[in-house]
Amino acid sequence: MKMLRSLTLVLVAAACLQAASAQGLRPEVGKPLQQAGELLRAGKAREALAKVREAEQVPNRTAAEQLTLERMKAAAAQRAGDMATAVAALEAVYGKVGAAEKGPLAEQLSSAYVQLRNNARATEWLNRATQAGHNTATTRQLQSYLQSVSGDYAAIARDAGAAVTAAEQAGRRPDEGDLLRLADAQQRTGNMAAYGLTLGKLLQNYPKKDYWNAYLGRLPRKAGFADRFALDVMRLRLASGTLTKTEDFMEMAQLSLQEGLPTEAMRIIEQGYKSNALGTGAEAARHQRLRDLAVKKEAEARAKMADLASEAAGYKEGDALVRIGYAYATLGQVDKGVELIQQGIAKGGLKHPEDAKLRLGMAQLLSTKAKGAAMQTLRGVKGNDGAADIARLWTVLGAP
Repeated sequence: MKMLRSLTLVLVAAACLQAASAQGLRPEVGKPLQQAGELLRAGKAREALAKVREAEQVPNRTAAEQLTLERMKAAAAQRAGDMATAVAALEAVYGKVGAAEKGPLAEQLSSAYVQLRNNARATEWLNRATQAGHNTATTRQLQSYLQSVSGDYAAIARDAGAAVTAAEQAGRRPDEGDLLRLADAQQRTGNMAAYGLTLGKLLQNYPKKDYWNAYLGRLPRKAGFADRFALDVMRLRLASGTLTKTEDFMEMAQLSLQEGLPTEAMRIIEQGYKSNALGTGAEAARHQRLRDLAVKKEAEARAKMADLASEAAGYKEGDALVRIGYAYATLGQVDKGVELIQQGIAKGGLKHPEDAKLRLGMAQLLSTKAKGAAMQTLRGVKGNDGAADIARLWTVLGAP
């Protein structure tokens, strides 16, 4: 297993400083330890350890000399990969220092024992570190590792969940490592509903492509998620940079054309060409035919958009106005589109009222002067059929 990075930096710095100053040390002890510190800074750990051995030959060492020697020995041995020697030196140091140093030293000992594959002793020292009030990212990483090798994923979920909750209650962003450990433990214990929530928190706090891929990949399978949001999921993929396959660009453009949104379809196709997902290979001619169709449909839409808006205004229900309004927004006439969507919502009789609010928020996002209103609208979308999920994700992305 690839284990934690070397944890000796603080110890090395302290040891080098003490050796360099050599306060209270006789020259025959202080000089080789000072040289050992210089060798460590130069990355020559084995040579540094040899200098420590040289200082060890001096008889009748004082307590101060022995403590400085053990510190330097631990640092050099850890850097040299001699973990058995490092452990012996660290344990010797642990018994001679005050309470303030015991937590960090216990953490170092836990890490050293992990590298020696002695997980029982690693756990013992980790417990001492936490009992001393030492709670760092490294401590949590060690704890998670030791729990995972024991198969205790319930404990990992409990501890990582507590850390996430504590951060949220304090108004802080949860640590990414804590969220990842929590998500992994939830997956391994089959708690997929909780896993989805944690993945959402990862996306909200650390919107990386890997998390977008994972979240959007499972979103359509969420219980109650409506099929009518298939295009919306693709819109999120396009905006997050996770729509990459040729067939996905083709399918998304075709869905947009079916929805009466040829300008959106053209934008999708052009992005596909720009990324070389379209316009190359054996299907290049088919890609071009779709591109030509989108251009034709957009010209037709622009010619009849005003008539469609007038017709929609005469309907008793507001759904048609919402559809035409969103089409106007995608054409670049955002203010006109927002106004029509708002008229449709006010008219009422909507088949899916939360969908209309989602479209309003997305249209507002296209406006340079309505970003604040867009966020407010999107945060107000409710329901369990997918509209609220889509709306929340647009608040993370900020623009379609």
